[in-house]
Parts: sequence; C-alpha cells; structure tokens
Amino acid sequence: MTRILLIEDDNDIRELIKYNLEKRSHTVIDHDNANSALITLEDVAIDIILLDIMLPGLKGTQFLKIVRDKQTTKNIPIIIISAKNREEDIIAALDDGADDYLPKPFSIEMLVAKINSILRRAESVNITDKILEVNNISIDDNKHKVYVDKVEIKLTLKEYELLKLFLTNKNKIFTRNQLLNSIWSYDSEAMTRTVDSHIASLRKKLGDASNIIVSIPKIGYGVEV
Repeated sequence: MTRILLIEDDNDIRELIKYNLEKRSHTVIDHDNANSALITLEDVAIDIILLDIMLPGLKGTQFLKIVRDKQTTKNIPIIIISAKNREEDIIAALDDGADDYLPKPFSIEMLVAKINSILRRAESVNITDKILEVNNISIDDNKHKVYVDKVEIKLTLKEYELLKLFLTNKNKIFTRNQLLNSIWSYDSEAMTRTVDSHIASLRKKLGDASNIIVSIPKIGYGVEV
C-alpha cells in the first residue's frame, strides 16, 4: 500500500484528490500547510509527496528545499501540483528537485498515471529484496517493516531509522550527537534528550530483543552481537 503525503490548501481539491486516491487503495495523509507536513515526515515513512506551491506559511518551494536537503527524506519522489503553469515555473521546480509537475487544472487520471509511473521506477530500483537480519530481528527495507521472531512490530520513522543504523553498524557505538546528526540532522547538544526518549521507546517495542542495544554512560548507544 502506497503512503502518499498530500499538501494542498484548497479544501475542495484536497478532498477530491484524497477521495480518488483512497478509492485506488492508497493511504493518503493530507495537510493544508507545509509546516504540519514536515512534522508528519518525522514519524511516517512516505512513498510519494504531492505538493502545492502556493501555500500559507511555509511555501511549497521552501518545503521542497528542506526535504531535498535532509538525508532521511531527500529520495522521496515529489510531484508538484500547482496553478503556476508557466514554463519557467515548471523548469524551476524540476531544477529544485521535483520529480514531476502537474499544472492545475488537471484530471485525476493524469495524476494517477504520474503516481503509477513513479511507483514503477521505484520498483525497478528495488528489484531485489533488501532484508537485514540480526539475531531474531529482521528489517525489510523495501517495505519499511520490522519483525521480531517473524512478528511485525510498529515503529515510527525515527525509531526505524535508529534501528537500521544500529543493525548496519554492529558493534559500533554512536555518540548522541552523531545520532542527532545522522537521524535528525541536528547537531545541538540541547537536543540529546530526543535521542534518549526514542531509544527508550524503541527498546520497549522490541521487547526481549532489545537486549542487543547497549548504552555507554555519558557517551551513547549501539548494538552488540
């Protein structure tokens, strides 16, 4: 099931897009502003973003730059949906990192065709399963799913990224600042409690399997196997 983040401040257009995409079995998380959408990206693994340009508050162009500059979101496909239909607007958006551009007004069929095209490209890149297994924990990196003893557990996006980082760097200890920089793109020591709270939540969800996560007092965390 494809998870689509829809950012559109026109209520009628947003509801129309959401209704038609959900009819096609997609999961749609919708916002009328880009600021709220950034919060969603912190905790939800998104497959495609549909982005309006002219938004209240944080503009679509600013949102696009933030997403492309951040390590954890830079590869998410983005389709611009905008009433700005001049050639220079379209070229500018594509140059800034958008994957496709759909001027308003548009048909739902055209939007669906563009989404399907992006999904096909993504499938061709992920032709082989990327499964990471350590002890009784396994990560399916194509589907962003985690299993303990073959039973799926639900993690937030940041918890997932922390676990993946640990399991791909076994027996390495990361400082809190290194984790902040890698996962949150922060480098402020004032935010280290964010790391601690996410590690605590991750351990709780992993249950007995969490004993592979070790903490080194006053330094940081890692996985020992």
